[in-house]
Amino acid sequence: MSKLSDFPITRKWPSQYPDRIQLYSLTTPNGVKASIMLEETGLPYEPHYVNFDTVDQKSQEFRSLNPNGKIPAIIDPQGPDGKPLPLFESAAILIYLADKSGKLLPKNGAARYEALQWLMFQAAGIGPMFGQVGFFHKFAGKEFEDKRPRDRYVEESKRLLDVLNERLADREWIAGDYSIADIATFPWVRNLIGYYNAGELVGFEQFKHVKRALDAFLARPAVAKGLTIPKRPA
Repeated sequence: MSKLSDFPITRKWPSQYPDRIQLYSLTTPNGVKASIMLEETGLPYEPHYVNFDTVDQKSQEFRSLNPNGKIPAIIDPQGPDGKPLPLFESAAILIYLADKSGKLLPKNGAARYEALQWLMFQAAGIGPMFGQVGFFHKFAGKEFEDKRPRDRYVEESKRLLDVLNERLADREWIAGDYSIADIATFPWVRNLIGYYNAGELVGFEQFKHVKRALDAFLARPAVAKGLTIPKRPA
């Protein structure tokens, strides 16, 4: 596809600014990774609200961009070689935006792979495990009489928080300097203790280095703005 209007998703979410990165998302922990990254880098973008209440993420138009039916997804009209680039999976989006902007991920060397390994730590561990705690503590799973499934994910979440806490004991941010590893991780930590209300369940207060870094993360202006994007249409 040679231009933005060639993408079927633009029929459901028309663009007012077709020269900007198009963001299709919602303010979930995965969704705000992309909006925070875009705010941090200053790359021009246009957000589009994917309404889970009306199951927009499973629509034919959205699945034409992401066949997995998950947010976030983007189209960069000015991708590699000047051609539009459609992209899904939040970790892949973070890497792409970091490379495009030259920010928040070292370009090469050991430091780059150090940041990437912690990005994968979030994608493979923190996101799935914290999400399961949410299901069993806040959503339908809380009605299950057998608490063993919940407790299994609680214990694994505690273990992951302990790994993260030890990592942050002698450095300000996960990979040393602020990076996409932090942008991937801390929205999930925030969600675990906030929206899921599972802070007491996982003993969050004992992870003092994680708490310190979370507070610093939330104090960043780009983070505060990105957490609210995209806004629900009036």
